[in-house]
Amino acid sequence: MEQDDCYQSVTETKYDCLLFDVDDTLYPMSSGISTECTKNIREYMISKLGVEEEKVPEMCAELYKDYGTTMAGLRAVGYDFDYDEYHSFVHGRLPYDWLKNDHTLMNLLQTVPIRKVIFSNGNDAHVAEVLSRLGLEDCFESMICFETLNPSKTSEQPENSDELPKTPILCKPLENSFIQAFKIAGINPQKTLFFDDSIRNLQTAKSVGLHTVWVGSSHKTDGVDYSLESLHNMKEAFPELWEGAVDKGDVPYAEKAAIEAVVALSCQLRLKLSGLYQNEKDKRLKHYKKPYFMVWFTDFAGFSGST
Repeated sequence: MEQDDCYQSVTETKYDCLLFDVDDTLYPMSSGISTECTKNIREYMISKLGVEEEKVPEMCAELYKDYGTTMAGLRAVGYDFDYDEYHSFVHGRLPYDWLKNDHTLMNLLQTVPIRKVIFSNGNDAHVAEVLSRLGLEDCFESMICFETLNPSKTSEQPENSDELPKTPILCKPLENSFIQAFKIAGINPQKTLFFDDSIRNLQTAKSVGLHTVWVGSSHKTDGVDYSLESLHNMKEAFPELWEGAVDKGDVPYAEKAAIEAVVALSCQLRLKLSGLYQNEKDKRLKHYKKPYFMVWFTDFAGFSGST
């Protein structure tokens, strides 16, 4: 039916959300920020936790490998510390001035008509500072960060066992961190593209239904659907994301419903007018050569259209 065609043009989408990691994803690893972060973590372990200096590099690498973040690993093996103090020491002393406004990425994110969400293991102050330095603070609908998934510190300590001790910290690449993120942000993983630089994060993401993009590489591997050297290549890799503001719309639910209602009304009226015209006994439309009806609308995202 003609009415069904009108609905179809508005409601069909492949992706309705873009989910982004922050560090080494929104900016390249070559910035040097990650190297400085690792230095700060090692210094914290030595000065605040009393770990012997010669043991720190290997321990730091092992904990990161086993738990996704050194912080989560430290808690798992029994170290107790204040989370805010840790983040202040590790992130608060980073040389953020090394990050500059990325006008190319800002333009890409602002013009792609799909909702965009941040999903980072970093604390909210760190994420906010990075976005501000890059000029991307207005490009995302919401942020899921450390405090989102860990609203309060637990006193849970690991049990002695032969298995790898569990961590009380919820973070990527733990599967439950993704499940909670979906619930908090209202994300449908089957219709979401997830951008991250970590293979482990991407593999978990793939296992829970997300479409995955490995940022910082041109090679594909298990658990990765696509790869990008840089987010600057997004439009070349996924041109369909920019096709049609309504089809891929960064449109709130109520607004989209309103547009669908207008289209449906237009379809119904057009069909009704056509039926009246075909009725030769109806004198009201006798002087028209062809029935015609137009509705013009503009959504809050700036898309305009008519039917």
